[in-house]
Amino acid sequence: MYDVGMRARALRFGVAAVSLAAIACPASAQQMSDADAAAAFGKRESVLDASLSPDGSKIATVVPGPGQGTVLAVIDVASGASKPINFADGNPLALVSCGWASNTRLLCTEYGIATVEGVQRVFLRLASLNADGSDARAITAQQRNQYRAQGSDGRVIDWRDGSSPKVLVERYYMPVRAGMARMGNSKQGYGVDLIDVETGKVDHVIGPNPVAQRYIADGTGAVRIMQTDESLRRNVFSKGVETFYYRKQGSDDWTPFSTYNSVTNEGMAPIAVDGSTDTAYAIGRVDGRDALFRVALDGSMKKELAYANPKYDVAGVITVGRRGHIVAATYSSDVEQAHYFDPKYEKLTASLSAVLPNQPLINIVDSSADGTKHLIYAESDVDSGRYYFFDERAKKLRQIAIERPQLAGVPLGKMTSVSYPAADGTAIPAYLTLPPGSDGKNLQAIVMPHGGPASRDQWGFDWLTQFFVNRGYAVLQPNYRGSTGYGDDWFNDNAWHSWKTAIGDVNDAGRWLVKQGIADPAKLAIVGWSYGGYAALQSNVLDPALFHAVVAVAPVTDLGMLRDEHKGYVNTRLALDEIGDSPEIVESGSPLRHVGAFKAPVLMFHGTKDMNVDIKESQAMDAALDKAGKQSTLIVYPGLDHQLRDSAARADMLSKSAAFLEQALHL
Repeated sequence: MYDVGMRARALRFGVAAVSLAAIACPASAQQMSDADAAAAFGKRESVLDASLSPDGSKIATVVPGPGQGTVLAVIDVASGASKPINFADGNPLALVSCGWASNTRLLCTEYGIATVEGVQRVFLRLASLNADGSDARAITAQQRNQYRAQGSDGRVIDWRDGSSPKVLVERYYMPVRAGMARMGNSKQGYGVDLIDVETGKVDHVIGPNPVAQRYIADGTGAVRIMQTDESLRRNVFSKGVETFYYRKQGSDDWTPFSTYNSVTNEGMAPIAVDGSTDTAYAIGRVDGRDALFRVALDGSMKKELAYANPKYDVAGVITVGRRGHIVAATYSSDVEQAHYFDPKYEKLTASLSAVLPNQPLINIVDSSADGTKHLIYAESDVDSGRYYFFDERAKKLRQIAIERPQLAGVPLGKMTSVSYPAADGTAIPAYLTLPPGSDGKNLQAIVMPHGGPASRDQWGFDWLTQFFVNRGYAVLQPNYRGSTGYGDDWFNDNAWHSWKTAIGDVNDAGRWLVKQGIADPAKLAIVGWSYGGYAALQSNVLDPALFHAVVAVAPVTDLGMLRDEHKGYVNTRLALDEIGDSPEIVESGSPLRHVGAFKAPVLMFHGTKDMNVDIKESQAMDAALDKAGKQSTLIVYPGLDHQLRDSAARADMLSKSAAFLEQALHL
């Protein structure tokens, strides 16, 4: 159960003294000390979330406040003036996003972690307020125990057209109890409500379904897809087999759509519905890769291939506007790509990229209800990101905010796509970033494996990479086997089961840097976060002499402990199967169990509220290394989660990492 007072403490009528522009900008990299660079690169982005009002006259932004705090500010498009209207202090809740239910009413999602009955839990809260900050209220305050114990108030699945302050919200119902007796609503499961976020009035659109997991609306206010898992009816662990149903326009009857096995990737899973064409878009397999299909929802179930790439998985779709018009399929090659279905938006994004500096990637963040005004986000490898307002009719583009204004004037390294051979000859794709002005020879260097592991690195600005580049390091980011986006063969039964291959690829990245003459072999280090931190540690188990310093942020250190952390959830069986349980995986693949192999000094960072990887893993690793007579340091950040969402903490992490590497590498 949760304390409803928690929400009241988080969303306040006061505002913090925060300005998007009031940030000092260092003049050049040469003038920056380690501490100055750490503060500049570690500072959270100036805009965490942004949305455009239905009439296109206002932009709501979530910006960082002190510590983990967040501020909601509204920008008047005509004048450019920004007014802070609310503040969440991050203790425990912070604003994640705010969208426009109407031109005058906002609906915000807050995120936090709190201890309930001795267990840390994630909470998601919904709250609404007027565009001037008045009349703030909890939008789904219900009787205790009516919602799922994880504490989610629900998720908006359709913002509708904005003509009234009503949105469709998917939420999980639980029976209300008084002692041992059920009171009032006795149904349980996911349902959908139409909520007036101004009055709080709730109309039940779809009742709670005990096997439902998710709903998809079509942008016109109609719920069209339901995802179910029959294991929920039997109250057993999910096997990953999902069944989808659809409804024809105007019908309340559910008709079978498809099944999908999330373990084997067999079948087809709908991800979006375009109400303007009465079509669902679904992910299915073509030649061992994710592809995108179009399926008619008129009852015919006519299916056609919308897009498949011969080398890369389709990642998803691009939607534009409040109605979620689907305009493109996305995938990542060396850079993020889009295959457009709508030539208007293909031309628009290409034109904007051509006229903006550094030919950035263009993302249409939000659009007005009439589709003529757009909130644009542009980013490249050497530009941390900028928000623009574009008026189609007036043909005017205006900058609204800079993501990291404190980096203005600081040279950034260009991110270059490369490949290197693994031990078995396989070409491993990677990104190499060199210090600006460097000849790329005999440098201090870092291999930086990505987290996940079901993820991949992509071209674009990376604050962690650019900090080390600013300090004179060459940084290589490998998309080792086990990364996503390259098809089944590359995924290789995931990077836990195939850890030897994944970590072997990571180590081969370091060897390649040395062989190419890019890295001084005595000045080679490895830095990683989450699975990347695991890879940084485990790389030393496979080859203790390769890297001369290890920095691991929120790392997995023991696969047995990781398995224990996933027990007790609906998806426990899936998580445990993903990690594996054989001695070859759990025993051989856990750096905690091989601390005797370590030669390089280790520096670890971890937050006490990490819900992805328990801090106990870093604590155990630090203690084991110390007991084995190895050099290890653990820095603990009280109250922070896996992402370390605090500018001061990130700056501290960067500063301590720089000092550690300088000492370990004898720079």
